[in-house]
Amino acid sequence: SETNSIRINREEQKQPPNSAAQPSEMSENLTLKREIGLTSAISLVAGTMIGSGIFMSPEWVLHNIGSPGGSLIIWAACGLVVIFGALSYAETFGSLPAFLFAFTSIIVVRPAGVAAVSLSFAEYALVPFYSGCSPPQVMIKCTAISCILFLTLVNCLSVRLAMSMMNIFTAAKLLALLVIAMGGLVLLAQGQTHSFQDAFQNTNTEAGAIGIAFYQGLWSFDGWNVLNSVTEEIKKPDVTLPRALMIAIPLVTCFFLLVNVSYFAAMTSVEFLTSSAIAITWGNKVLGNWVWLMSLAVALSCFGSVNGTFFCGSRVCYIAAREGHMPDFLSMVHIRYFTPFPALIFTSVVSIIMVIPASFNKIVNLFRWVFLVPIIIPIIFLMISIYLVLTPIIDQPQLEFFYVILFIFSGIIFYFPLVHYKYCPACLRKLTIYMQLLMEVAATEKDMK
Repeated sequence: SETNSIRINREEQKQPPNSAAQPSEMSENLTLKREIGLTSAISLVAGTMIGSGIFMSPEWVLHNIGSPGGSLIIWAACGLVVIFGALSYAETFGSLPAFLFAFTSIIVVRPAGVAAVSLSFAEYALVPFYSGCSPPQVMIKCTAISCILFLTLVNCLSVRLAMSMMNIFTAAKLLALLVIAMGGLVLLAQGQTHSFQDAFQNTNTEAGAIGIAFYQGLWSFDGWNVLNSVTEEIKKPDVTLPRALMIAIPLVTCFFLLVNVSYFAAMTSVEFLTSSAIAITWGNKVLGNWVWLMSLAVALSCFGSVNGTFFCGSRVCYIAAREGHMPDFLSMVHIRYFTPFPALIFTSVVSIIMVIPASFNKIVNLFRWVFLVPIIIPIIFLMISIYLVLTPIIDQPQLEFFYVILFIFSGIIFYFPLVHYKYCPACLRKLTIYMQLLMEVAATEKDMK
């Protein structure tokens, strides 16, 4: 193809006349490096899951379900649901649904996740500098954009550097959650069990309320499926992937449950529901003058989660482009850094566009490597997924649901001419060549080892 010829010509220019290496061989061997081991895989899943959700969602779970006991059951059930989902995560039903999934993920879901959590990071990072008042929106947005740009630079330069940063921030986040959990256990030992007396009183058992409570809880677990988009960079993925999932998800679930117990031990249900920032309220009650540590902990959690979401979101874009579902240049890798440079830049740009006009709440509201599992697991996960999709639509119909459905199926307009019939406008070919030369990237081969 024209793109490949440009790539080969560039390689020929770099090779000495008597070089034994052939350009075609070099291009065929260009792949992403396998630099993610078991520890980094666990860190990537846990670090992406532990973001702003556990510090912001508990009050909304309680608001919808109505009781502390019901809230804890919802959190435990969310952990079980994502374990089923992680084990049965697969590609089914053919090319069109795969394209619609990729189209929605690349344009909305992944960038929205990056934008939402980066806004949370900015808000909590600025709290110590604006004592007694909320940080200005312009400062929040500028800080969020700076966070995205910094992580774009890190991820473009080195996968190993991005993973090292992920490991450090995940360790810091687990330490912060451990402090909260230990604080709750101390309070329980001191007799502060008021929230657990008649723990299921006022529990709301309506299907709609349970479904919305699940949505709020599952937001905190977002990131459970990140490894599925980076299997080509995982060492021994058929072994490492399921092991990492079965370690990271139960670990995070246990921490989330202990943190919620700690919140309930420190606060009454009324205090819980009236708090504007549940982690800060807990810090005021338990840590006193050291409450600033909670702002730091939330900021660190959000920063690490943005890194994980950004890392994996760019890989979805990269893989979709390689499969022909996005422009070719998004499937290319930098010839020196071996990172999906164009996909990272694209994800960064879309995320920044979402940050500028939106807020955290508005963004949240938008919202294959084979190993065998018993067939009952994906069946259960499918049934739960159908329930979670249909319940809010039937129980509390909103115009936003129609917009989301309309956007997803609008991808069909692009699918048939560009993917099914493989129509490629001449301007897109020229753009691909220009971007390839500008970014010093080349096409890759799928590594299935």
